[in-house]
Amino acid sequence: MAEFLGVPFEVSRIGTDGDLERALELYREYDGKVDAFGVGGAEFYLLVNGRRYYFPEMRVIRETVKISKIGDGNGVKHILGRNAVFGLQEWGIALKGMKALKTTAVDRYGLARALVDFGCDVTFGDFMFALGLPIPVRSLRTMHLLARLVLPIFTRVPFRWLYPLGEEQEREPSQKFARYYDENEIIAGDYLQIRDYMPPDLSGKIIITNTTTADDVEELRRRGLRILVTSTPRLSGRSFGTNVMEAVMLALMDKPQSEVTPDDFIDLIGRIPLRPNIEVLN
Repeated sequence: MAEFLGVPFEVSRIGTDGDLERALELYREYDGKVDAFGVGGAEFYLLVNGRRYYFPEMRVIRETVKISKIGDGNGVKHILGRNAVFGLQEWGIALKGMKALKTTAVDRYGLARALVDFGCDVTFGDFMFALGLPIPVRSLRTMHLLARLVLPIFTRVPFRWLYPLGEEQEREPSQKFARYYDENEIIAGDYLQIRDYMPPDLSGKIIITNTTTADDVEELRRRGLRILVTSTPRLSGRSFGTNVMEAVMLALMDKPQSEVTPDDFIDLIGRIPLRPNIEVLN
């Protein structure tokens, strides 16, 4: 249970271990019985530099839900990602000149853009974290060009090729790209991507991410992480994903989802308020 703007919410997480057909059954079962769905482990589209690149495979989820509102996090994650970077700067960390690794710029573009705008020296790991290829990208302008060339193709491959689902999320981290963690002070991006190649020693590092559990926090503490920043607040020991926060805000809006604008989300984020959670672990 949680409360936002005086309204009580029952927030439930139901996993299907990456089984899309089972997920569709649950969407059909609960459609109209819940105010809003937050779609986890999937995205309807990637938003990069004002352009949307849709995943045709995920269209079936949106088409299955007829009555309830539904969000995949895209409505709020770019806003909250930027707020997390601003919150860290406001908290007292001088970001200008700091070296940062952004796991993938095409996912959570708002976070990637904010790191650049606040003066960080950013390495973009899209090829590494999405495709396993040791190809760092050093400029956002290059990422824009690559997105326009590559995303129309890669959004058509099975989603699980690009993002770990089910049991894949529990595998032990690889050390394949550990050098990029070592040479950067800030590691930013989706937590599952960060964990994929996370080295044993994170001493002095700052992680800016999204969903983390109490167990994740303890693991990061053991690895020596200095500061953990999550873009959403912690509820019952867990920082919920932006998809859940988007669903909460959609439920609070007294209007059809087709009429919802980015300004509506910005307004609610300020009124609730949804602030980044900043924890000193070591």
